[in-house]
Amino acid sequence: MSPAHVHHHPPSVVTLNLSFAFAVLFNSGFVLTEVVYAVIAHSVSLLSDAVHNFADVLGLLMSWVAVVLVKRRSTQRYSYGYKKLTILAALANALLLVFTSALIVYESLNKLRNPVPINEVIVMVVASVGIVINSGTALLFMRQRKFDLNIRSAFLHLAYDALIALGVVLAGAIVYFTNWQWVDPVISVVIVAIIAWGSWSLLQHSVALILGAVPYGVDQKAVSTYLKKLPRVEAVHDLHIWGLSTQETALTAHLVMPEGGLTDRDYQQVTQALAERFQIQHVTLQVEQGQVQYPCEQASDC
Repeated sequence: MSPAHVHHHPPSVVTLNLSFAFAVLFNSGFVLTEVVYAVIAHSVSLLSDAVHNFADVLGLLMSWVAVVLVKRRSTQRYSYGYKKLTILAALANALLLVFTSALIVYESLNKLRNPVPINEVIVMVVASVGIVINSGTALLFMRQRKFDLNIRSAFLHLAYDALIALGVVLAGAIVYFTNWQWVDPVISVVIVAIIAWGSWSLLQHSVALILGAVPYGVDQKAVSTYLKKLPRVEAVHDLHIWGLSTQETALTAHLVMPEGGLTDRDYQQVTQALAERFQIQHVTLQVEQGQVQYPCEQASDC
């Protein structure tokens, strides 16, 4: 059996740590401010945006932890290190989003039945600050997002928050000019729908990774076809692809090669191709000659 690893070279860890530190600091401060003024202004849409921003702070922390944990050494007990903790954090984040979304919907329905005038000016000012903060912190990850899907997720969340904050500003403006108080709770329900949509996707992906499913974005059939087309390979079986973390993917497979195995150069080319074409970083290939008297027990299961 021959394991091989291909490592990417993202921007320096110091740069990423500073970006995450600033993003978490500014967004955490804004969440507290937003909650206080949402209560003062009696605005459910502003409160729902605060909850969404709080969830994204957790997402930033999760991504930050992932960057740190990837560098941790494995131990005899945890041979893959602590990478799976990033998946558990994602699952916890998704469940928290579902719970908070339910609370906001409940409060919004109460506001629809018993409308309470909101302070439109406060709503618009605070949400406008949110646009600036979310856009600015998103720019911190503008360059890094090209090297890491985890960082790209953080960037998109922050950019998305800026758009949601814009929706809250529009809600405040509509109430200010029309006095339609029902617009505020309705906008909050729309924001919750956006949160729930993203939460459901996060929940699905997290559970799938915990169960050892092939990560989204990896085409197992295409990987199998690629391996089968390698020189001297007659068959491929016992192929498994799973996520080591939210960032790294592993693969094991048996290659039937009656005319001989793979050279070190062959292994290097295969692992590089799997990393570049399918984003699979950890590869273990077992070569078999396919002799009838020594059949592979896993061949019939694949």
